[in-house]
Amino acid sequence: MGHVPSDIEIAQKATLRPIVDVAAELGLGPDDLDLYGKYKAKIALDIAERPARGKLVLVTGINPTAAGEGKTTTAVGITQALRRIGQNATLCIREPSLGPVFGVKGGAAGGGYAQVIPMEDINLHFTGDFHAISSAHALLAAMLDNHLHHGNALGIDPRRITFPRTIDMNDRALRDCVIGLGGVANGVAREERWVIIPASEVMAIVALATSAADLEQRLGRIIVGSTAGTDRKPVRASDLKAAGAMAMLLKDAIRPNLVQTLEGGPAFVHAGPFGNIAHGCNSILATRSALSLSDVVVTEAGFGSDLGAEKFFDIKCRFGGLDPKAAVLVATVRALKMNGGAHKTALKNEDLGALERGLPNLERHIENVRQFGVPVVVGVNRFTTDSDRELALVADCAERAGARVALNEVWEKGGEGGVELAKAVMALLEAGESRFAPIYAANAPIREKIDTIVKKVYGGDGADYAPKAERSIQYLESIGLGATPVCMAKTQYSLTDDATQLGRPRGFRITVNEVYPAAGAGFVVAQAGDIMTMPGLPKEPAAERMSIRPDGSIVGLF
Repeated sequence: MGHVPSDIEIAQKATLRPIVDVAAELGLGPDDLDLYGKYKAKIALDIAERPARGKLVLVTGINPTAAGEGKTTTAVGITQALRRIGQNATLCIREPSLGPVFGVKGGAAGGGYAQVIPMEDINLHFTGDFHAISSAHALLAAMLDNHLHHGNALGIDPRRITFPRTIDMNDRALRDCVIGLGGVANGVAREERWVIIPASEVMAIVALATSAADLEQRLGRIIVGSTAGTDRKPVRASDLKAAGAMAMLLKDAIRPNLVQTLEGGPAFVHAGPFGNIAHGCNSILATRSALSLSDVVVTEAGFGSDLGAEKFFDIKCRFGGLDPKAAVLVATVRALKMNGGAHKTALKNEDLGALERGLPNLERHIENVRQFGVPVVVGVNRFTTDSDRELALVADCAERAGARVALNEVWEKGGEGGVELAKAVMALLEAGESRFAPIYAANAPIREKIDTIVKKVYGGDGADYAPKAERSIQYLESIGLGATPVCMAKTQYSLTDDATQLGRPRGFRITVNEVYPAAGAGFVVAQAGDIMTMPGLPKEPAAERMSIRPDGSIVGLF
């Protein structure tokens, strides 16, 4: 690729359209908007209740590697390209978390000439949604400990509290703590843990709620722990009388945020659950709003098809009544070579052997999407170091696996670089071949659902369970949580639960360490392998390179 300035340099040079003009293109007037300055707005909740007219396209990917795939960049770029070829297209993506922004990843609003803007605002505080979620979560945690302090009338067992605290930062010191020290005036001493906000159940609820009333009902269903003794009755946020106040704190946070792409098209950026430890999709309310306002809606799910796409199909689409019509699977020659054993320092060299060994990973992800009944086009993110022979090999593999293929250069060229991919997406939509259906029945036993995901999506032989997970499954089914979808928490780097197993492993089993309720979100979480719900900062955090100039502009934000 040619020289492209940094993401923030591109974003700062962009000419932004007033958000009222972007909204007007969608048929939204001043009464439909609450403005946050000139370039951001929240839209009215009732827009999501209008009849859907658009077709939904999912952007997913192969397993991520250190070489990068550019899934968000591709989602933005396709939307820009669709508008260039005359389509009324809208983008729906997640909000970035401050933890990764200041950690390894940097900004998360796309890249190059395929970004959503104002980039600095989106990455830093935005419209305050994460703060509202943090406050609502903190309120429930505080009311829980306050209840313990004032006599514990509900009989909650402090050793069986399952609701953690949350903060939007990578802070490993908060993974395992003791709170309530310092005597009787300071509450009840007990163990506590923090999770990052994208792993908060309140975040999942904001992403999955379908109305303000549904939000409050879901908040009330959150299980915070259980009673002492053998009956272990679940205790919920509604028992603590917390749901009403939590919903009040979230009354604006559940409203979708409207911004724009670099090329001035509409983009909804709303909610931000991670794809490895949560369900990894933007909000149902934003997606439904976009579908009522546009002809084509492009959305993205976190990490590879084994995580984000599976949860998008089995959880979000099920709860939101969504019917996806096509999918784009993002891949790079570089990442596929890494999946085939090439070292990350040698990715610029042609290596047909490593690529050949890595292509089964691509095949698996194509199969994953197609088994949900959704047709797929492989969007190959092109780098100048990719040889023609390598690109031909990828195209041949994808076509044999039943997918269309299109090259994609949106990072370097913006919408212009995604026209081939946009045309391929439109061909899928016009063919009308989608027969979407989830791959398991929600009312199947928990173990059966996990086994289905492991066998059909990961390509494994099944799951084994730690004794703690066995006991949890029995308990969850006994309290009526057996008939919900399952949200798998596992590494994003491999189809297995072992991050070092690249490519397309076969003959493996995964070990489920823990199964816990997300009763408000409406699913149970099955945690496999070594997975963290509170990341840590790297040795040299991205924050070290960030600052603000005297003129108020920001440097170092990717």
